[in-house]
Amino acid sequence: MLGTEQVPILIVAGAAAFSLSAMLWAMRVSEGSRGQVKRLKDRVGMLEEHLARSDSVFSAHPGVVFVYDAAGFVAGDELAGPSVYGSPRSFSSMLAFTDGGGEIDPVESILEGLADLEARDGSGKNTTLRQRMKELRQDGTPFSLTIIGPSGRFIEADGRTAGSRVVLWVTDTTVKWLEESAARGKLEEINRTVSRDPAAFLQMLDLAPFAAWRVSSSGKIEWANQRYLEAVEAPTLDHVLDRQLLLDQYVGQQAKRTIDERRDIDETRHMALEGERRSMRILTFPLSGGAAGMAFDVTKEEAARKALDRHVKAHDETLNHVADGVAIFGPDRKLVFHNRAFAEMWQMEDGFLLDEPTHSEILDRMREKRMIPMRSDYARWRAEELGYYQKMSNETAEEIWNLPDQRTIRVTRQRHPHGGLLILFKDITIETRLKTRFNTLIKTQSVTLDNLREAVVVFGGDGRLQLHNRAFSRLWEVDEAHLKDNPDFGDVVAKCLPLFSDRAVWDTIQGRVTNPSPDVRQETRGEMRRTDETVVKFITQPLPDGATLVAFVDESASRRVEEALRERAEAFQAADRLKTEFVQNVSYQLRSPLTTIVGYAEFLQSERNGELSDRQHDFVDSILTASGDLAKLIENILDLAMIEAGRMDLEVSDVNVAGIIEDSVEMVVSKAADTQVTVKSEVAEDIGLIRADERRVRQIVFNLVSNALRFTDPGDSVTIRADKEGEMVRITVEDTGRGIEFENQAIAFDTFQSGDQRGAGLGLALVRSFVELHGGWVGIQSVPDEGTSVVCVLPSQALEADLIPPVLDAA
Repeated sequence: MLGTEQVPILIVAGAAAFSLSAMLWAMRVSEGSRGQVKRLKDRVGMLEEHLARSDSVFSAHPGVVFVYDAAGFVAGDELAGPSVYGSPRSFSSMLAFTDGGGEIDPVESILEGLADLEARDGSGKNTTLRQRMKELRQDGTPFSLTIIGPSGRFIEADGRTAGSRVVLWVTDTTVKWLEESAARGKLEEINRTVSRDPAAFLQMLDLAPFAAWRVSSSGKIEWANQRYLEAVEAPTLDHVLDRQLLLDQYVGQQAKRTIDERRDIDETRHMALEGERRSMRILTFPLSGGAAGMAFDVTKEEAARKALDRHVKAHDETLNHVADGVAIFGPDRKLVFHNRAFAEMWQMEDGFLLDEPTHSEILDRMREKRMIPMRSDYARWRAEELGYYQKMSNETAEEIWNLPDQRTIRVTRQRHPHGGLLILFKDITIETRLKTRFNTLIKTQSVTLDNLREAVVVFGGDGRLQLHNRAFSRLWEVDEAHLKDNPDFGDVVAKCLPLFSDRAVWDTIQGRVTNPSPDVRQETRGEMRRTDETVVKFITQPLPDGATLVAFVDESASRRVEEALRERAEAFQAADRLKTEFVQNVSYQLRSPLTTIVGYAEFLQSERNGELSDRQHDFVDSILTASGDLAKLIENILDLAMIEAGRMDLEVSDVNVAGIIEDSVEMVVSKAADTQVTVKSEVAEDIGLIRADERRVRQIVFNLVSNALRFTDPGDSVTIRADKEGEMVRITVEDTGRGIEFENQAIAFDTFQSGDQRGAGLGLALVRSFVELHGGWVGIQSVPDEGTSVVCVLPSQALEADLIPPVLDAA
């Protein structure tokens, strides 16, 4: 072990050794530092020299170089904050692309001015500098662009990554070309070869007949053509730019939306331009560095569109009033229009049709309602219906649908001018039925005409034969072969001349056929006497369609019958006159001996030559009764003779109808009591007086009551009624007797017609004659075994004598 005295020595020795070592290390380090400093100085000098050379190279570059630090560039989307290198002249030329803001950094202003200008890449694709810088920042995608600036200037822009930096090379080729020799000649040569000349394009826009303008990305007007100046009533372009004159307040808003949304906007508005209200179509579209706008005067187009809309509405409204169903399907087979008749015809709901169903859906709905023709294969039929969309061109296709509900529908299809299909549905049910009936009627008429005895021909307005029956060919002995193929009137007449050769008559008929004058086309009648002594009557009748019917009737037999009937009528008239004369003569001849008989009978009844026994009294009474009846009969016969001869006049006076009826009842009451028949009267209180022949009225009532008593049995009744209605008085005599057989009621009022063969049949005949002489009428109603009612209606004022018509015996 070391001693205590040795420890300090060791410490000192160690410290000395350490100091020596430290000194030696420091000396070594100082020497290395001096070498490193020297090397760094050399490196710095070299870098400065290199930087100077780079600056000189950048300064010689005919453009501007923007160098971005990687960290700053990736931080956001903005293009601000780069280092700038390049030619001062190029940088100065770039200031022309700034947006004019005074407080914005020039570098940032240049980049903003270039960022949204129209650009083309190497493939010719449209893009912008802002978009490509964004892609370079995100993906490191390099690019080379040609930016189209104002006034025909072209800017070349190249973006690349350089290590951790991003470099943007911007070159104004116009300046570059101007610096090169013969640059202007090259520019003119390019302008001549390049089809798109911006300067010429601007000049063309300036001369365009529509307003055009351009705005910057901030919405300020940068340029406008001459038509724009006229629209805003500005003298110069500077005036527009200084005052930022817009067509209207909404144009700026539309341009701002175009810039923000990067899309075209097309709007039509009404505005006041040059003192007139115009419809203007405003079109704005994005461009590099802003947007452009165009304004087109569409006032006439708008007026035409409104007029077209009115016509379309009128057309639709017209179709709505059409009775036929109309459906229009578009190219997509959807229903685009239908009228009310279509909905009603197929019973379609409005909600279903407003949803624009397809053609197939409508066919399915019609099938559900059982409104389509019965088909075994519905799917195939529907496919055929839908196939018209492909096979239809300009022609139309028609088809008849016979529906299960007995309707007949004509379906007409045609291609719509705007594409799709137009279908018309016409309900021809009634038309079909009428046509069937018409054809049946024509056949019936043809058969009827052929079975007529009269000969019938129909000539058209052109004089040609249209229709004839077999009776015509038989009557005129014309062969049917000569009447075929609608021969002319003259050819038909030529076949008839052998039987009737009077040309004047045929010419008259031809004039009625062919002359269209209303004065000539009148009904004409005539008569022909043929060479065979046949008498033919003809008649021409114009028809509504312009044709003329000519009918011929062989009147030979009728003429002979007519002559025979005329001779017979004359014989009847002569016999009637003889009968009347005979009746008059016999009546007068009977009156003298009858007067003698009555006189002697009354003498005997007076018993002046002695009393008569009861039996003799009975004989005398019978003679007087029979004589009275005979005198009454003779008087009636004489009255009828005078009436038939028209020589009876009425002695008109005021007549009390009620009194006459009461007198008549009293006259027959004793007889009625003998026959056990009840006689009663019902006279209206207001019947009053009438102007009539009292004697004849009494005869009327008495004859009616007497006739009623003759047809009654014990227990029956006779009622006489009288009432007044207006200016007429009605006298009715009813009985509950045996009545009159139906076949005898029609002749009850005829002369010498007796219902029970117990009288001469003159009572009712005189009643009718006297009533008609007064201007009234008489009627009868009777039911066998139930009774008879005779009604006489007399006017309140009888006809004057000179107005009384002669009354003829119905027989």
